[in-house]
Amino acid sequence: MSEPATLEIISDRVLEDEVIFPPGDILSDEPPFESDLHRDQIDLLIRILKLWWRERQDFYASGNLTIYYSPNQKKSENFRGLDFFVVLAPQKKDRKSWVVWQEDGKYPNLIVEILSSSTAAVDKGLKKQVYQDTFSTPDYCWFDPATMELQGFHLVDGKYQEIQLTTDGRLWSQQLELYLGVYEGKLRFFTTENQLILSSEELAEQERLRAEQAEERVQQAEERAQQAEQEIARLRRFCVYRAST
Repeated sequence: MSEPATLEIISDRVLEDEVIFPPGDILSDEPPFESDLHRDQIDLLIRILKLWWRERQDFYASGNLTIYYSPNQKKSENFRGLDFFVVLAPQKKDRKSWVVWQEDGKYPNLIVEILSSSTAAVDKGLKKQVYQDTFSTPDYCWFDPATMELQGFHLVDGKYQEIQLTTDGRLWSQQLELYLGVYEGKLRFFTTENQLILSSEELAEQERLRAEQAEERVQQAEERAQQAEQEIARLRRFCVYRAST
């Protein structure tokens, strides 16, 4: 009686290893964020780029999401989890994951990995090789929020060439036509004029400061007007006094 049960268990394990995902939507298979730094950094990049490109309909930006790139997808092979990536010219919509064979074969145009002590070796080694040889992703860079290490690569003739940092310590992304650089301990986007691209919170704070400054200017103008009226009144009293003496 025990032998058939054993064979059944073995058969189930084989089937589990050979499960092929259905052709529909595939859920992302990414683990939880390693730290607040990682979560906040990825979220910041996504929110700022979406805000900056809010009028555009030809891109997809996401993070901590799985990219599946084999149509015969098995549970244990041919997928990668990316911290932050941008694909240009797809249909702009929400997705559960990025499934290459359902996206006209499109791979990311830009990938950013946020390093940690447990992932740095893979991000700098195996993943870099996959992004170069399989994805052919034009721009790849990594950032370490603990050490502020920032390094980038651009694909030239199928091989990654290191992108030289500017004198301000920034990387130029040909795909985004933006700079990436460190500002107040976070990886941020900068315009071609080297202007920091603000988040929605920073824009709101900037607007609040402008409103406060405008109100201060109005108050100062009112005070000057009152002082002028007081001076005019004083001069009138003085003239009346002189005329009466």
